[in-house]
Amino acid sequence: MVQEIQRLLEAQLPGVVVTHSRSYPSPRDVGSLLGGSGPQVVFLDLSSDPEHALELLTALTRQTQGVQVVALLSGNDPDSILRCLRAGAADFILRPFTEDQMEGALAKLARHQPAADALGKEQAKTIAVMPAKGACGATTVACNLAFQWKKLTGQKVLLADLDPLAGTLSFLLKIKSTFSFLDTLHRAHELDADLWGAMVTNVNGVDVLLSPEMLSDNPNEIRDPSPILDYARYAYDVVILDAGSVYGEWNLNQARAATELLLVTTNELPALQAAQRALSYLDTNRIGRWKVRVIVNRYQRDVGLNKDVIGTALHTEVFESLPSDYESVQKALIEGKPVVSTTPLGKGFAQLATKLSGQGRDGAKKGDLLSGLRGLFSKSTK
Repeated sequence: MVQEIQRLLEAQLPGVVVTHSRSYPSPRDVGSLLGGSGPQVVFLDLSSDPEHALELLTALTRQTQGVQVVALLSGNDPDSILRCLRAGAADFILRPFTEDQMEGALAKLARHQPAADALGKEQAKTIAVMPAKGACGATTVACNLAFQWKKLTGQKVLLADLDPLAGTLSFLLKIKSTFSFLDTLHRAHELDADLWGAMVTNVNGVDVLLSPEMLSDNPNEIRDPSPILDYARYAYDVVILDAGSVYGEWNLNQARAATELLLVTTNELPALQAAQRALSYLDTNRIGRWKVRVIVNRYQRDVGLNKDVIGTALHTEVFESLPSDYESVQKALIEGKPVVSTTPLGKGFAQLATKLSGQGRDGAKKGDLLSGLRGLFSKSTK
């Protein structure tokens, strides 16, 4: 594998520094292995010892900034391909390695570079808001969180409706757009500030990316939101995703990309059972509990379970509870505006925004990036 990759890299990226690691390092040592010298690509053998390699792949994608991993596979095994992509690989190539495969992989990695005016900019905090079940109010939470965040911090905020089946942000905010997130996916290769500006609608200082008005012909084929998120991370300070559910590859990839995941439930028994199943599903698909925040919406002390019992039942702490305030929500819906800040629910959204924005930023500053394909990475590691 080393010889084949070396030959292809010398042909397509002449002059790039390449180092070899002949054995799998410990996941704890990935930082010292890479040396912290800026964006890099790691070609990782996932065939010799798949379990060890997957553990290392997870560490590389979680513990390092600016590193992208290309999985090297010995054959076209769909299960192996799916596992490595779920673990965070940016792409994969199959033996025998060819120039076409390498060219395609490098082109994909190059598209994931930040725009020139974003060099050195800290990546946006990305918050995925997901309902435990339908009608828990996740869209209301995502919408009001975005506007409270803008009011609280003055930062540049994107609110993206990424529900391809039942997105309702356009209805809540009484807005329409010629474009939707599907258009950004279809035109990902040409996204720039002007095109992106046409895709979003600004509402009271918050950019809103809508879901399609008409149902997609093949919604199950939509799996990868990274073209949207890769651009948005450098164009905004915070990105809030309104997801349709936790289930399916499209939603899982939003969860994987998120800095934090807000799982919205109510304190009614059917919703809490759904929350248990959602948490189990996220665990099964390796979405770390460390990023999941349980939000209890429409909380009523005299109806359903209290917060302590909910935390015990879900084996996780309730991050925030939002009071039931039917009248405020209905008034906001009629007017196409966020919930008024002076209402009990409005204060709850403000408190949620304060807690989330006050946790600091986890993203590290990016190193200098060179332009063009030859400057894609400062070091390649195999």
